[in-house]
Amino acid sequence: MKKYKAVLFDLDGTLLNTLEDLHDSVNAALRQNGLPEQTLEHSRKSVGNGIYNLILRSVPEDTEEEKTQAVFSSFKTFYAAHQLDCTAPYAGIPEALDELKKAGYKMGVVSNKVDSAVQNLNRNFFNLHVAIGERAGIPRKPNKDMLLLAMQELGVSAQETVYVGDSEVDIQTAKNTGLDCLSVTWGFRDIPELERAGATTLIHTTEELTAYLKEAKA
Repeated sequence: MKKYKAVLFDLDGTLLNTLEDLHDSVNAALRQNGLPEQTLEHSRKSVGNGIYNLILRSVPEDTEEEKTQAVFSSFKTFYAAHQLDCTAPYAGIPEALDELKKAGYKMGVVSNKVDSAVQNLNRNFFNLHVAIGERAGIPRKPNKDMLLLAMQELGVSAQETVYVGDSEVDIQTAKNTGLDCLSVTWGFRDIPELERAGATTLIHTTEELTAYLKEAKA
């Protein structure tokens, strides 16, 4: 088994169950702009590529750009005020992070969520060493730049780092960066979706995640 010194995590669907707050914010923005609401399942399948793409997938296909931008603005305002209404760590995540910290891992979160929200959620729930969200001038995942920045801030190489995520975006991001990827199955994608995306290591519980990483600690 390969040995690691650092773990980088995706946020939504991996560490935090943010789906209900994202879904409520999408529907609030759609309502405010006179557009039909979406189902929770639609929102589940649409997250992972940044909030603007979430909105693009949520408005009707023939929606004009000006209206889409209005929905996007409404979403950002509503989500900023309601991002902690229902959001919480998945069961076992706080304990797993504590164990990994005690094992000596450097840890960070890298997410396509807007950076201000990533910083806020990391402070509220985890306080990991590094937190990086979508920022001006840094292409979002699956581009490798966000992970490269996180590794630079942690002082580790790709060979010393493993990425943990819940989606096809995370699998591709790890591949683009030269990192091994652990794909958790409790998030926003089903196992068949992860397998079609090329998942090599599926992790089904937080206990399994902790055991795997403790064994792989350099």
